Amino acid sequence: MTVPVTIRIQEADFDIAREIAAMTQGRTDIGAVVTFSGICRGGEGGDAIAALTLEHYPGMAEAEIGRHVEEAVSRWPLTGVTVVHRVGRIAPGENIVVVLTASAHRQAAFQAAEFLMDYLKANAPFWKREESAGGTNWVDARSHDDDAAARWTKS
Repeated sequence: MTVPVTIRIQEADFDIAREIAAMTQGRTDIGAVVTFSGICRGGEGGDAIAALTLEHYPGMAEAEIGRHVEEAVSRWPLTGVTVVHRVGRIAPGENIVVVLTASAHRQAAFQAAEFLMDYLKANAPFWKREESAGGTNWVDARSHDDDAAARWTKS
């Protein structure tokens, strides 16, 4: 069976419940859906931000996410995957990303969702700029995100 996969990169917000409904409608082979949603924080460590602006390279970002979704499908018995990632200006409290993984059983869905989020956070081709009262700055990669993604590397 081919696993249904949805990958979208868009400026518009998304409805998580609607994404789950689209994945599960009419399906009786799904016993678990794990949902991760990333939301724009208003700041960290006392430094308030006004917004994030996310940029990507169209076509390349979708292909890279697709490659990692294919790896997840080959590693776990998944019955569906959805990844929706926003780009453009995103204000605190707004959605940034949703990853949905479906399987007959929860363990595979949990592991696949964590694998995909670790990849997205550390390696997906997105560039993030923060706006604050002090101006704007590009956000550097963080070593703890790289460490989280590295644990999935096959030996």
